[in-house]
Amino acid sequence: MNEKILVVDDEEHIVELAELYLGNEGYAVVSAQDGVEAIEKIASETPDLVVLDIMIPEMDGLDVLRELRKTSGVPVIMLTARESEVDKVVGLELGADDYLTKPFSPRELVARVKAVLRRSKPRPAEEEIITRGDLTIDAGRRQVQVSGLGEVELTAREFDLLYVLAANPGMVLTRDRLMEKVWGYEYVGDTRTVDVYVRHLREKLHDDAENPQFIETVRGVGYRFKG
Repeated sequence: MNEKILVVDDEEHIVELAELYLGNEGYAVVSAQDGVEAIEKIASETPDLVVLDIMIPEMDGLDVLRELRKTSGVPVIMLTARESEVDKVVGLELGADDYLTKPFSPRELVARVKAVLRRSKPRPAEEEIITRGDLTIDAGRRQVQVSGLGEVELTAREFDLLYVLAANPGMVLTRDRLMEKVWGYEYVGDTRTVDVYVRHLREKLHDDAENPQFIETVRGVGYRFKG
C-alpha cells in the first residue's frame, strides 16, 4: 500500500507541484486548502505524513498542529514563507518534525518527506527492548512506557532522540552528535533544536530538569541519559 501524504496549502501551484513530484515517487497525495479542511482530512484520510503550510485560511497551520498533537504523533513538515526564527521554533515547540521555507525546490520536499518517513518507521536493527528504571522503550514497536504514566505518545523524532540517549546510558552526547544521529547530515538547522526536543521529552516523561530521573543536562556540552 502506498504511503499517503496530506498536503495542506491554499496556493494551488504548491499543491500541484507536490502532487506531481510526490506522486512520481509513488506516494498517494491528498490535499486541503484551509485549516478546518485539514483537520477533517487528517481524521478521514489517516495520512502517514502531513505537509502543512503555516499561512492558511480559517485556522492557521500552527493551530492545526497544536490540535493534531493532542491525539496524534503523525509526522509533520511545516511550510513557511517567513524567515522569522520565531515561526520555526514555535513549530518545533508544537511538535513539527521538520520545516521548509518557501520558495523551495520540489526535489527538496521529496527528500525531506523520504527522510522523515524513514525515521518514523521501525528499524529492523533495533528490534529490542530497553529498560531504564521506570522507562521501557520497545524499539520494534516504537512504543514508550513509563511506570505510573502508561504509554507515552511521542513524535518520530522525539522517539529517535530518546532511543539514542537511552541506548548510551552514562555517555555524554554533544548536541552536534545528537543532530548527526537523529536528524542526519542532510538536516540544516542549529543545535538549539535539540534543546527544544529534550524539553518536549522531559514534559512528556514527567522528568524534572532540576532533578532528572532520565535525561541530564551537561552544561556547555550536551545531554546524558542516567545510567
